[in-house]
Amino acid sequence: MNESVARFTGLSETYERYRPRYPAAAIAEVLRDLPPAATVADVGAGTGISTRALLAAGARAIAIEPNDEMRALAARFGIDARPGSANATGLASASVDVVACFQAFHWFASAEALAEFERVLRPGGRVALVWNERDLSDPLTREFRALEERFGMPAMIAGLHFSDDALEPLLRDAGFDRVRYREFANAQELDEEGLIGRVRGTSYAPRSGAALEELTAALRELFARYADGGGSVALRYRTEVFVAERSGPA
Repeated sequence: MNESVARFTGLSETYERYRPRYPAAAIAEVLRDLPPAATVADVGAGTGISTRALLAAGARAIAIEPNDEMRALAARFGIDARPGSANATGLASASVDVVACFQAFHWFASAEALAEFERVLRPGGRVALVWNERDLSDPLTREFRALEERFGMPAMIAGLHFSDDALEPLLRDAGFDRVRYREFANAQELDEEGLIGRVRGTSYAPRSGAALEELTAALRELFARYADGGGSVALRYRTEVFVAERSGPA
């Protein structure tokens, strides 16, 4: 198991419980103008949060996930969850209408992955890349992000950055065009333990020791200030959706 895949071992239950979901409008954008029951390969599907949203919207969705623990949890939800990676999905050629990556493409953004996506797509197929990005115009979310960066393992956080400026050229070089972008507001309501769990479900948070204790205390203080006596706070996101159509001969 490579290092990026292994980062999530031991996190599957926390990841499933505390990761934000995706707005229905974002899922609709991924599937826009496709026939009912279009086949979607959800690559880097994790515990199947996005796969379940695709299924609920009427797609036939297949989860491709290299981490055994995450994939096993996805399968517990009745998802068709299969071992595979972005470079080697295990899918047949020309077998899917969409290759979708939710909160995952930055792990494997490469010409090799896009060549595999092109191989498994049917003529006229598309790639859909989706991220929940923290909305730093919101004060709570901005402070929350600052704590993540303060206590997160720097080498791991650095590995998560992928420039939007690089995305369209990479897609076009791989034979995808008509790139379109949409953005949707998203929010995640969390109680105090949920706010802590949201950080602990990331690959870069400390898992034990003094750093975890200090981070937990800081998150409790942050919750107390923003909950203002209530039982929850809301983290704000911008759900970004990039869709590119397969170009060139069938």
